[in-house]
Amino acid sequence: MGYRVDATELGDARRRVEALISGLPGGECPFEQPWELRAFAMAVAAYHNGQYGWSEFQLSLIESIRRWEAEGGPDPWRYYEHWLTALETVLAGSGALSEADLDERTRAVLATPRTAGHHEAHREPVAVDPGRR
Repeated sequence: MGYRVDATELGDARRRVEALISGLPGGECPFEQPWELRAFAMAVAAYHNGQYGWSEFQLSLIESIRRWEAEGGPDPWRYYEHWLTALETVLAGSGALSEADLDERTRAVLATPRTAGHHEAHREPVAVDPGRR
């Protein structure tokens, strides 16, 4: 499954995400890890591509947090883990992501050493300057 975006689409998507991030309260970057920004951007991109309705995502996010609270908050609070759970749920519900695809990709990521590819150039954005307006 190979979806490619041209430079104009990528630039438009990046500007939308930067505008959303710069509008968040606090002035600090709300992302502790690069994957959190990627999960945020993927959710925004999937929404703009019509993969799901934003209210559907919000309800899924609320449900993920509710389940965590019902279990007594067993793990440390990590907002973007709930965000990612909600994203996986709505994409699976829309048929855009199957559980088998997700499992296969997860296995591939886990099998890749953390240092793999660090010598290669990365052409995708990995950070956004939250102070940029």
